[in-house]
Amino acid sequence: MLSGTANYYLAVDIGASSGRHIVGWREGGGIRTEEVYRFPNGVREVDGHLTWDLDALLDHVRAGIGKALDRFGALASLSIDTWGCDYVLLRGDEEVWPCHAYRDGRTEAVIPILHEKVSFETLYAHTGCQFQPFNTVYQLCADRLAGRLEGVTDFLMVPEYLLWKLTGVKAREYTNATTTGLVNAQTGEFDLELVEKLGLPARLFPKLQRPGTPVGEYRGVRAVLCATHDTASAVEGIPMEGEQLYISSGTWSLLGVKTPKPLTDAKSMAANYSNEGGVGYNRYQKNIMGMWIVNRLRDELCPDKPFPEIVAEAEGSAFGGTVDANAQAFLAPESMKGAFDASLDEKPQSAGDYFRCAYGSLALSYRDAIRELEANTGRTYEKLYIVGGGAKNQFLNRLAEEATGKTVIALPIEATALGNLKIQIARQEELK
Repeated sequence: MLSGTANYYLAVDIGASSGRHIVGWREGGGIRTEEVYRFPNGVREVDGHLTWDLDALLDHVRAGIGKALDRFGALASLSIDTWGCDYVLLRGDEEVWPCHAYRDGRTEAVIPILHEKVSFETLYAHTGCQFQPFNTVYQLCADRLAGRLEGVTDFLMVPEYLLWKLTGVKAREYTNATTTGLVNAQTGEFDLELVEKLGLPARLFPKLQRPGTPVGEYRGVRAVLCATHDTASAVEGIPMEGEQLYISSGTWSLLGVKTPKPLTDAKSMAANYSNEGGVGYNRYQKNIMGMWIVNRLRDELCPDKPFPEIVAEAEGSAFGGTVDANAQAFLAPESMKGAFDASLDEKPQSAGDYFRCAYGSLALSYRDAIRELEANTGRTYEKLYIVGGGAKNQFLNRLAEEATGKTVIALPIEATALGNLKIQIARQEELK
């Protein structure tokens, strides 16, 4: 029996480096939250490829739900959000392993082959999706060329896969689907014309479902689709005043603004801006480098040093060099320190110098992306809202304010979980 009378909701928010289970409930006109479970995540190398251990993730998802039920007794609903682009192939109810991670290099040889069939200009005109070498469209074409699509009946994005394992229901949620590069920007459904041109099986691309759709139950708890792409949920969770700029700052920095409709013009394509699904609006945004470069530097230079000390050393450094943080060299280097050394004329002399360079370079990448965005939308924005892990870094926030000229409003809140919860609560209130 569904626990429909419960007033507690569970958001399972999984990022590239960690996941968390956060219970929320309405209180005093807002949403109060409590974290009940946290767990690690990360890529692993299998047969020369970077992959996700989804069995381990599923075990953690189930364990966290158990903790939430133990703590609160009953839940009105639950939902799961994760990063975009990655997926699991199924033959009926049997997984086709591995689940490749987006940083794996398997698409490099495929991209030019795909663009010979369908140019990027055509892809962008149809979908408005920015070019990234890990976009699902390239991954699926790599699978097709490798013969991995033979007999495949379904592909489920990672949060949909986890929800299926909990409920037995296969869903395809709109906001996450827009990260695939296969959703038509005008119709909001999979673009079957593109699918046919690319030689992909049409059966893999059914009608999409919107955030708020129930998809079964698990342990007596209704499972609901939130905006299952974590950035879509994060934008829902930002308490913005009007239409302003946002950055969801984590492994990646997702910088953008809400727009009524997608912008798929030549300027947007040239600037590599993406149009991705929101809850009743378009997210015009750009995927730029984030805390990945900082975290990798820390792993290499000072893995045991707390971040407050790292930030203090960066702030105390007089190093003035910067790099193009979005260059391919920083996507998945064997050595992040080596990537910095190769890109700088003057070499950093201390760990503080490297981190000062990284933070300064991130701030400049924000500035450049905002200039493009304002030119493309024909609007000027006054405020920049920053949420996610990067919002806690006051030094980076100050550098961002200086570089962009915007008023930075840093909200060190679990915006993604809040957006996830907000959608669940709104759905439950509709059902009452």
